[in-house]
Amino acid sequence: MVVPSLKLQDLIEEIRGAKTQAQEREVIQKECAHIRASFRDGDPVHRHRQLAKLLYVHMLGYPAHFGQMECLKLIASSRFTDKRVGYLGAMLLLDERHDAHLLITNSIKNDLSQGIQPVQGLALCTLSTMGSAEMCRDLAPEVEKLLLQPSPYVRKKAILTAVHMIRKVPELSSVFLPPCAQLLHERHHGILLGTITLITELCERSPAALRHFRKVVPQLVHILRTLVTMGYSTEHSISGVSDPFLQVQILRLLRILGRNHEESSETMNDLLAQVATNTDTSRNAGNAVLFETVLTIMDIRSAAGLRVLAVNILGRFLLNSDRNIRRALELSLALVNSSNVRAMMQELQAFLESCPPDLRADCASGILLAAERFAPTKRWHIDTILHVLTTAGTHVRDDAVANLTQLIGGAQELHAYSVRRLYNALAEDISQQPLVQVAAWCIGEYGDLLLAGNCEEIEPLQVDEEEVLALLEKVLQSHMSLPATRGYALTALMKLSTRLCGDNNRIRQVVSIYGSCLDVELQQRAVEYDTLFRKYDHMRAAILEKMPLVERDGPQADEEAKESKEAAQLSEAAPVPTEPQASQLLDLLDLLDGASGDVQHPPHLDPSPGGALVHLLDLPCVPPPPAPIPDLKVFEREGVQLNLSFIRPPENPALLLITITATNFSEGDVTHFICQAAVPKSLQLQLQAPSGNTVPARGGLPITQLFRILNPNKAPLRLKLRLTYDHFHQSVQEIFEVNNLPVESWQ
Repeated sequence: MVVPSLKLQDLIEEIRGAKTQAQEREVIQKECAHIRASFRDGDPVHRHRQLAKLLYVHMLGYPAHFGQMECLKLIASSRFTDKRVGYLGAMLLLDERHDAHLLITNSIKNDLSQGIQPVQGLALCTLSTMGSAEMCRDLAPEVEKLLLQPSPYVRKKAILTAVHMIRKVPELSSVFLPPCAQLLHERHHGILLGTITLITELCERSPAALRHFRKVVPQLVHILRTLVTMGYSTEHSISGVSDPFLQVQILRLLRILGRNHEESSETMNDLLAQVATNTDTSRNAGNAVLFETVLTIMDIRSAAGLRVLAVNILGRFLLNSDRNIRRALELSLALVNSSNVRAMMQELQAFLESCPPDLRADCASGILLAAERFAPTKRWHIDTILHVLTTAGTHVRDDAVANLTQLIGGAQELHAYSVRRLYNALAEDISQQPLVQVAAWCIGEYGDLLLAGNCEEIEPLQVDEEEVLALLEKVLQSHMSLPATRGYALTALMKLSTRLCGDNNRIRQVVSIYGSCLDVELQQRAVEYDTLFRKYDHMRAAILEKMPLVERDGPQADEEAKESKEAAQLSEAAPVPTEPQASQLLDLLDLLDGASGDVQHPPHLDPSPGGALVHLLDLPCVPPPPAPIPDLKVFEREGVQLNLSFIRPPENPALLLITITATNFSEGDVTHFICQAAVPKSLQLQLQAPSGNTVPARGGLPITQLFRILNPNKAPLRLKLRLTYDHFHQSVQEIFEVNNLPVESWQ
């Protein structure tokens, strides 16, 4: 007997009544089987009911991809009940990663042109949710027409769809510029708020739009002044503040329009002073408006008195105990410069010690970035990072450990000071993992300086070898230590085996224990170290030498890079022959003289132009280095840049090494960054692991990735790249082909 299919309400009740997850899965599997059978039978009457049940199953986390084509059939139906469920299914089950989403373009175009408001609203909602770049280009004219429709319901949704289109395809800015000026005269709250948002997106992505909308600054000032003095409508007032959402959006737009523009800034100065003095700060709504006002004042070319007022408001924010007011932290970090860095950092570090956990990550990250940009001395920079790691080590970004190790490695005069400071911090607390990692690295590199005790900048501390080894063993055995932290500690112990004067048996025993560790990375490291002890002990001291100085990116490394470049030019001007080259010269003379006897010294030759031997010896011993291949910028969007640099090793001309460098000069971090590549079939490509997946804002530490391309036939090189990342809370995916690679990279 066939069990009939359940209704949606009955399905919900049965799923909620399941006592175990297994019972829930059984109910869902049975119902999904009924839904599949109904789809196969092609029942048009109950198709929307079956899809509605499938959408509920999808929201519970179960697979529902087999309903994608049914969404397309329902959208193409003439019944509103079918279209409603079909469009909802398209928003939930389809996105631009599936080719099926392109099949509904014609249906959406037809529905936008029908003139039925509920259907137009469904089509616009779906387009603004999952519309790809191709769909936005195809449907932009239809959306433009709806921006000026009589119905406020349709116009509001059309404006929000236009915002999505501009974010997906910035070149569509010219399509939506003309209607915006007319929409600014609307009195409907939703339309006006959406229009301000649309203009903001246009100005952020198009310099032409920015110049165009600077003409409407007086109109925006008038709208905001009306909101502040007379109010908009009582239904949009919150806690006595007239329409704070609209006020905040207008202030953000004014900030963009007034940035680096004297005339626009002067037009809005009086209004900003009025908002700053008349806004009620006893409620969160008023504080939100006031915070945006301060941001606008600090970002435009405002009057000096207005800036003083903004700083005073900021000080009141920092003293407020309400967590919502702590948004002033962002502005405080933006105010840091080279002249006030010491005083501002002292206040921010004090705030870091007492701030709520949800703010510690932002505060710690901001302090580290500001210290890197404006550090007055290297010692101050090291002390600042150590304080952050000690206070909020678990909240710092992944690159904090690498940055500090680079900083300490480049400050040779501070090696003894740094290792003693880190040893003391590690002895007090081993729970802060980034701090433990840096301390273990530093003890491994400069453990001899720690035991020497010749640092005059801090209080004398007598440390013996047993205490250092015991502390590192404590890190290895702690349940709080991450696998990466144990790797740092094990490497530090191994390096100390060449820096300590005592017996290495204790270190060898610890290393051999971790040869059977469950963590594969730690086990491999321990096995390799144990092999180094047993088979290659004569090479151990050379292999475990101190790390060479690592080149750092940033303002502090500019002078060092300049000096290194000058030194490199000098060395190229006067090359010094090396021992292998001299050996090759003797081999060459031996071949020319024959096999009659050993050559002890090369004979003195008369430098006449007649002898072939003279011509041969006149050739340089070292071939001239190949000309450097110029770098190439292949991608730039909203401050995110991708540059390629090329190296062809002289010993293997068929091999090309391409270093991908991703930098970020915008105001927001780039996260989940992935770069993938493809080359023609005649070439071989190997992708190395990237240095990270986060590119910090404002020119922070870039991400690098190495591509190894083998081109034995010297075929013309073409490179196809795919970038995916998150930026400003949006997912970005770019696929493009690089055809203008330098000829030197493949010929």
